[in-house]
Amino acid sequence: MRIVRKIGAWAVIGIAALVLVLFAMPTYRQGEASIAGKTAQDFPLEVWGKPGHLTDLKGKVVILNFWATWCPPCIEETPALNRLQKYIESRNALVLGVSVDEDPAAYEKFLKDYGVVFPTFREPTRKLALDYGTSVFPDTYVIDRHGKILRKFFSSQQWDSPDMLAYFDAVLGQS
Repeated sequence: MRIVRKIGAWAVIGIAALVLVLFAMPTYRQGEASIAGKTAQDFPLEVWGKPGHLTDLKGKVVILNFWATWCPPCIEETPALNRLQKYIESRNALVLGVSVDEDPAAYEKFLKDYGVVFPTFREPTRKLALDYGTSVFPDTYVIDRHGKILRKFFSSQQWDSPDMLAYFDAVLGQS
């Protein structure tokens, strides 16, 4: 009887620990609130062949997307990111892609094959992604016109869905 109680107690503890781990997983924390309001970390970048920094984009809403050519969910969401870029570009906003690809040829081929219309650059060391807290791709941060993170999205999204476009309409309507 005593052994059954001990096993039962350990089972309850194990289940509680499992529940805590599941709730802590990134896929559960969609739209992670813990980073909302934090200043987006500045970094050097190259947009349309011109060097700069993220802070140079203040005044624009930036959808910062970490991706890779070898990542199936990244491939899946690329057409929707292209459509989102076209939807927001006239409203002082842009999608900014950061590829973690090591192979420059694979990166260039992907851009051409998928007709990527948003600015993107390669950062193969993954340091920038890790500094942002990204270890699984794709991972996307919405940064407001003042350089503050509004929201973080985990995994692939349908960026041009009616709900997502309504979200961006609201964000773009803010000053």
